[in-house]
Amino acid sequence: QVQLVESGGGLVQPGGSLRLSCAASGSISSSDAMGWYRQAPGKQRELVAGFTNVGITKYADSVKGRFTFSRDFAKNTMYLQMNNVKPEDTAVYYCNVLRRLVNYWGQGIQVTVSS
Repeated sequence: QVQLVESGGGLVQPGGSLRLSCAASGSISSSDAMGWYRQAPGKQRELVAGFTNVGITKYADSVKGRFTFSRDFAKNTMYLQMNNVKPEDTAVYYCNVLRRLVNYWGQGIQVTVSS
């Protein structure tokens, strides 16, 4: 089992930056697929950024060049660096680990982009 806890969300102005963190209770490894998803009110959950278990990095077109996904295996933590944020980035953000066909989710954290 993997338990995930997100932190770092909050209110940020357009054009600002925010870094989300996701701490895992157990070890995460390069054999796990993992990523960040978001869900805005009235919309479906969507992939923001992620690594597949064969090391391929994927980003949603809407965040390419602005967001960066990284992992620190020594700290069992993944990050989402969000730069030049826009109002349309407002959503609840979830971290995810896919291990042996089982999905593990964090509880979600709110990010609001507003002036």
